[in-house]
Amino acid sequence: MPPPKPPKKATPTIALNKRARYDYHLEDRFEAGIALHGWEVKSARQGKVQLTDTYVLFQKGEAWLFGSHIAPLPSAGSHLPTDPARTRKLLLHRRELSKLIGASERKGYTIVCTAMYWKAHLIKVEIALAKGKQQHDKRQTIKERDWSRQKQRLQRNR
Repeated sequence: MPPPKPPKKATPTIALNKRARYDYHLEDRFEAGIALHGWEVKSARQGKVQLTDTYVLFQKGEAWLFGSHIAPLPSAGSHLPTDPARTRKLLLHRRELSKLIGASERKGYTIVCTAMYWKAHLIKVEIALAKGKQQHDKRQTIKERDWSRQKQRLQRNR
């Protein structure tokens, strides 16, 4: 009888916002906690999270995540309202909050969510200060990506 297989290790990444790297020049990155309901954590375990078009706004000195979509599971309780697109509070230190607020208000940065992942038993989000790219910058990004793929193919075939 063969020995039992070890359990599969879950990846720490829940969701990525690949679109943010294409649309913005990402500069400083911050790790933030996120306030979630129980059904949202269960959905995150299943990978039913979408971060495309997410951004952070500040209201009354607090950071809020807008545009994220966490699909409810069919087994979610009926006693709680399940709004998949609700705004979620981000948990940051006061210094990080003041730095982000200053950059977004004075320097014209946008703050976007780039990833959601597990850290131990907690769900964390990675947010980044971002400047929007012009159309020619996006074309340049595509050219560089295609050239790096082409170089890898050439090196593999040698």
